[in-house]
Amino acid sequence: MSDNLPAPGEVEAIVRQVAREEILPRFADVQHHVKHDGSMVTAADHATQHRLQSMFRQHWPRFGFLGEEMPPQEHERVIASDSGLWCVDPLDGTSNFATGIPFFSVSVALLQHGRPVLGVVYDPVRDECFSASPGMGAWLNGARLGGAHATDHPLRRAIACIDFKRLDRALAARLVAEPPFGSQRNFGSSCLEWCWLADGRFHIYLHGGQKLWDYAAASLVLSEAGGYAMTLDGEPVFQAGLAPRSVIASMDAGLFRDWVAWLGVASGQ
Repeated sequence: MSDNLPAPGEVEAIVRQVAREEILPRFADVQHHVKHDGSMVTAADHATQHRLQSMFRQHWPRFGFLGEEMPPQEHERVIASDSGLWCVDPLDGTSNFATGIPFFSVSVALLQHGRPVLGVVYDPVRDECFSASPGMGAWLNGARLGGAHATDHPLRRAIACIDFKRLDRALAARLVAEPPFGSQRNFGSSCLEWCWLADGRFHIYLHGGQKLWDYAAASLVLSEAGGYAMTLDGEPVFQAGLAPRSVIASMDAGLFRDWVAWLGVASGQ
């Protein structure tokens, strides 16, 4: 990393501390309410975002801050920053958290000039911290990711992670009626799903629409681990904007090619 940017280890330490102090103590006793879009938000979402914003401002005051729980008008104002911007999902998988399912994460990316220059995704339940920076590889608790998880599985034997509810109805119906894969999962935390794919815990991925804070850090982890991803329009997934982006991904080049072909997507990359 450049001398004028935070080191991944510094950011990891802050994210671990905040998650342990603000998220885990609340996991057994959750109070929540419903946001305007129908999704849930808890006290842990707000407390975690507030602590991260405060600590990042204290350590690196020159960077702006974009948090999922900010009002939409604030998102629009902050996203225009080009001098450096923290992009944070304080609790990805709130529905899981609020119902006692132990699969959720904190995601932090640092964006500069419209690209991620650092990414950290932390699972406080398993104490697993995924991190990446461009050209420096992807890491899980100090162990390098990638290379060891290529598979000879054909598509018909692959384990797929698919979020059906955000897909076009016709595509979702086709996937149910004529699945090209061996079995299917959906875990409920987009950030962790990217990272689990990077670690070879399933083989192919499909999601119909993620926000910037869902993929900013985790897409960097997958890319630095050697994985492949594009949208259902055949475009690169990462885009420093607020519009949702679809995701097709795999760690294996052959599986990715076959998955994209089955979906009928023409690559524009």
